[in-house]
Amino acid sequence: MNYLAHAYLSFHQPEIVVGNIISDYIKGKKQYDYPLPIQKGIILHRAIDTFTDSHEAVRQAKQYLKPAVGLYSGAFIDIAFDHYLALDTESFSSTESLTEFAESTYQILEINQEYFPEKFQKIFPYMKENNWLCNYQFKWGIEKSFANIARRAIYLSSAVDCFKLWEDNYGAIHQLYQTFFPELKAFSFAYLQKLNQE
Repeated sequence: MNYLAHAYLSFHQPEIVVGNIISDYIKGKKQYDYPLPIQKGIILHRAIDTFTDSHEAVRQAKQYLKPAVGLYSGAFIDIAFDHYLALDTESFSSTESLTEFAESTYQILEINQEYFPEKFQKIFPYMKENNWLCNYQFKWGIEKSFANIARRAIYLSSAVDCFKLWEDNYGAIHQLYQTFFPELKAFSFAYLQKLNQE
């Protein structure tokens, strides 16, 4: 899952939001450099990624994009699933509620910038200025995110074919999201409860 899902699956707990969002930029034992509540967000992020990578619905979703991007298909599916989440009325009842959630997340991150790893320090201003969390709801936002992945990937020159495959299989991949996400949400909630009891 990508930024929107990791923020959403922090269940409105600010320190968890911070750890969950910055986790990809923190390697190994570096997590222990952070306050315990942020460590829990980092741990939750990693558990979410493990659950996602091992889920059958995600495996099936990747197959739709593999002809265009091969082993990178997981990164593109993460972004596609954030699109479906942004439009999921079970999670966000309206565009206004998505906008409020995005603004709240940016505020939480802004007041915790002292904890940002160097790479995320550079990314965050672009995330906020271009409103990534809200723009996942739009296909043009996903197209832009796909292009960004291709630009950073060593073995990809373009995401055009991948985006077309996603559009061609939009409904089928959405159905797989609908199977997968409620299970991920239940897993994440239970996992976070357990972390908070430790």
